[in-house]
Amino acid sequence: MARRRSIMSEQLKYELAKDLGFYDTVQREGWGGVTTRDAGNLVKRAIQLAEESLARQNPK
Repeated sequence: MARRRSIMSEQLKYELAKDLGFYDTVQREGWGGVTTRDAGNLVKRAIQLAEESLARQNPK
């Protein structure tokens, strides 16, 4: 099975984990230790940041 290329950089994931308060879990247990809720919140935040970035690049 081919490994999928990550869309988010590892650096961004770690920064978001710090912002969302579960970086310690990632450090202790790896990404597998992150709850489904926290993983979902990380994805939501990443999408929000991407949308904000696009809005700044393409003002109406």
